[in-house]
Amino acid sequence: MIWEVLDENLIIPELDASNSDEVFEKLGGRLIEQGYCKDTYINALKEREKNYPTGIDLGGINFAMPHTDSQHVNKTAIAIGVLKNPVHFYHMGTTDRDVTVNLIFMLAVENPNEHIGFIGGLLELFQDQDLLEKLTKAKTPKDIVEIFKEKELKQ
Repeated sequence: MIWEVLDENLIIPELDASNSDEVFEKLGGRLIEQGYCKDTYINALKEREKNYPTGIDLGGINFAMPHTDSQHVNKTAIAIGVLKNPVHFYHMGTTDRDVTVNLIFMLAVENPNEHIGFIGGLLELFQDQDLLEKLTKAKTPKDIVEIFKEKELKQ
């Protein structure tokens, strides 16, 4: 269950960022500060995003799932940012299709063998636009954890 591994110190409601680099610095900075990632994490995110964009357009509330290689990770975690204002990313699998995202789910996956399964599980959850809508309106990290808990316990 995702809600069981969420750390409220890694959740920023009303994240103020004007571009993806600021998102990487602020959320990635939290992952580093809290000991989940190495100092190399933010630069690795930026480099990976250039070649493998992580924006996802669901035709409503869009999100990005930036992540990078496990060599930059100490311990598996998810940092969540609810953006005050949408930020531009490129759509996953392209380098020319814009996506304006409202939510960021920044992944730090320690075991490379778990990487795909972890992302797949999240993508399945995020097909629910009601869930994404609730997340965009959450005011506290605790609220965000509770939204995930409620959703996952209903499944």
